[in-house]
Amino acid sequence: MADMPTVRIAPNNPLFDLPVLVGIEHGTFKRHGLDVKLSGRYEDREATLRTQEPMLRMKENMLDCGTADGYTVCEWATIDRIERGQKANVAALRACVGAQAILSYDDTLQAPRDLKDVPVVVNEFTGSHYTTLSMLEGGVGRDHIVIEHIGAPWARWEALRDRTHRAVTLMEPFISLALREGAHIIAAEFYRGGDMISNNLTAEQRRAFLDAENEAVDLINKDFYKIAAPHIVTTARGELKPNELLRAFVRYKHVDFYDPSKFGQTYEWLKSWGMTKGMNQHDAFVALG
Repeated sequence: MADMPTVRIAPNNPLFDLPVLVGIEHGTFKRHGLDVKLSGRYEDREATLRTQEPMLRMKENMLDCGTADGYTVCEWATIDRIERGQKANVAALRACVGAQAILSYDDTLQAPRDLKDVPVVVNEFTGSHYTTLSMLEGGVGRDHIVIEHIGAPWARWEALRDRTHRAVTLMEPFISLALREGAHIIAAEFYRGGDMISNNLTAEQRRAFLDAENEAVDLINKDFYKIAAPHIVTTARGELKPNELLRAFVRYKHVDFYDPSKFGQTYEWLKSWGMTKGMNQHDAFVALG
């Protein structure tokens, strides 16, 4: 292993990092000639999620400082981070296809249109933020969407659990936990993300990394509850057992390369919200590499 190139991945969330965690655990990266390791601890990452400045969060900061070679992030945020000047490319759309769901204990909130002018708790400039905008704009109109930034999934779960907020956007394992505790789903949306990889990695190293991730996906899908669920529920801090995790709100598939037409749809949507620099689709796609 001493002569293998090292690839350091900044932690995002075990749900999204799962192919990396499984690949490390089961040796798929080593079989492809790479020494892959996490460049930080999940507990340290969570403390940075309260900031509303994305580039000060742990994974973004690690890549910019050169202490990490990549991380996973939602599709919309890949565009945001690179437009903010991050020296990386989107290697592929990530393997995790997960849901964000707006949940509540409030019986008066049953459908998206009930959330007109009602604050919905998110983590700004992450999947919870973008999917909330997407889920609500058709139901209440953009002028009546209200979001409130809290940060990490655990903090959002506490806001829901303690009834300090009426509506909260969560992903797994907190969707399963909230449903078990009696909350209901108002809306849900599946979305992809991107594998952000530093420009310092060669094309061969990127290809080897993605091939190893795909092997890990095959292992995940072969025995989800043995291989995957124990990693995913760790963020629930013992409140949810692996066998209580629902399969309905997360799945894993081989990575896909970014389709220019799909990218264009995403980019124009972000532009319509004023969340991009406003360049044209072609120039933006080229910038993403």
